[in-house]
Amino acid sequence: MKLSNKNINILNQLIAGEILAASKANTKLIEELIQENILFVSGKHKRKIQLKNKEALFMYFSNQNQIDLEEYLNTMDNAQTRADFVKLTTDSKDSKERAFKGFLVNSFSKIPAILHNKRITIKPPEGSFIFIYDFEDFRIDEQITVVGVENSLNFRYIQKQAYLFEDKNILFASRYPQNQSKDFIKWLASIPNKYIHFGDFDLAGIGIYLNEYKKHLGAKARFFIPGTIENDLKEKGNRKRYDLQKQNFEIDDIDEPELLNLVNLIHKSKRGLDQEFYIKH
Repeated sequence: MKLSNKNINILNQLIAGEILAASKANTKLIEELIQENILFVSGKHKRKIQLKNKEALFMYFSNQNQIDLEEYLNTMDNAQTRADFVKLTTDSKDSKERAFKGFLVNSFSKIPAILHNKRITIKPPEGSFIFIYDFEDFRIDEQITVVGVENSLNFRYIQKQAYLFEDKNILFASRYPQNQSKDFIKWLASIPNKYIHFGDFDLAGIGIYLNEYKKHLGAKARFFIPGTIENDLKEKGNRKRYDLQKQNFEIDDIDEPELLNLVNLIHKSKRGLDQEFYIKH
């Protein structure tokens, strides 16, 4: 993969911590990085883009294109020769093959599923997960609810969060690597099952849900909200996080009353809360 001069300039600015107007960063690569949840988009009418996770950006280029992005940008700033470019890739071809596709799954109880027309059971021992690579041929009963877990620690300790869910017939899923969401969303869009998003209880977490999931899944998706959220925000919420996120974030046209109420509670308490708070110790 060879980056255009425009993309090189945009990436250098984002890595430096700059916030860019979406109109000045309108490229296919940037849209792809937004979809992968590596770049953060704020505002509805005047969209702005900033880098959410520098390490995830470098990992993305390493996994997707076998490129050391940091070295690539440094080299391309100083040279544009074919020899320099070849040194940064696994070979002289423009490789787009990914190291992995798919996502991880976990469960409280035995979940029957079908993979390649064969019946399997999802119930990994505690401390382990099942990785679904051929997700295009993976199906579960349509009565089973899929819960997408944003944080890896919450996904690891789902048994310690069983008290949050009345229905135990749930398939938990985590996109993997964490900066990749396309496969998981593509699978969710292909099945009739309801989807619940379990993420951070702050403006950024809600933004991820709306921009990365809700817009693709529509009415079958909803945001998970614990019954004690109002008190939890007051007692354990983070004020600094709220102050940082409110500066560059707009949320409009929310059609979920419960989610709109959560947004109002966040503004009222002026706090945000990590989902890790709900892991019982």
